[in-house]
Amino acid sequence: MKKKKRGELIVLSGPSGVGKSTVISELLSSRRDIHFSVSFTTRQPRVGEEHGVNYNFVAREEFERMIRDNEFLEYAQYVDNYYGTSLKIIEEKLQAGVDVLLDIEVQGAAKVREKCPEAVFIFIIPPSLEELSRRLRKRNTDSEDVIAQRLAKAREECRECTKYDYLVVNDNVMSAAQEILSILEAESCRVNKRIQLAESIIGTND
Repeated sequence: MKKKKRGELIVLSGPSGVGKSTVISELLSSRRDIHFSVSFTTRQPRVGEEHGVNYNFVAREEFERMIRDNEFLEYAQYVDNYYGTSLKIIEEKLQAGVDVLLDIEVQGAAKVREKCPEAVFIFIIPPSLEELSRRLRKRNTDSEDVIAQRLAKAREECRECTKYDYLVVNDNVMSAAQEILSILEAESCRVNKRIQLAESIIGTND
């Protein structure tokens, strides 16, 4: 297939513990042509996380310098930590015709929606809040106070799902990833993204 002039910006959101990272890993194993944007954050790495792979872990002072220098497409504060997306890297990939996947929370997604309304916005929701609570506790990385904060935040975030284009329930990782692949396939078939193909077949009125 002919290379696209501009890549697709895909925004994936969902509450903490919903399984976004696992779904993304499954998704990227099927679509190796998608560039996963590694966000910057000031939070501490969890067990098994790697700098530059899961997140770019930076000090709060460095993150705030990047804010002052307008280096972020979006940034937000979540449970006392900053998270942000590099503007330069994203734009370079999109201009090269590469699809870019962002894993960001709803506050950051709202900022991206203002700047890039043409992006594809997908919200991942848990099958229930009880299941989300179980997953958060299974991590064994947060105190009960932090888990309570995350669950309260999850309720707020899930109410924002109506602002997204698509809703995916993650009760099974492979099924959730397959739904997202189907969404991306459907998006690539939109008329406005294939108008040149149509014109090459039927000609133009000019």
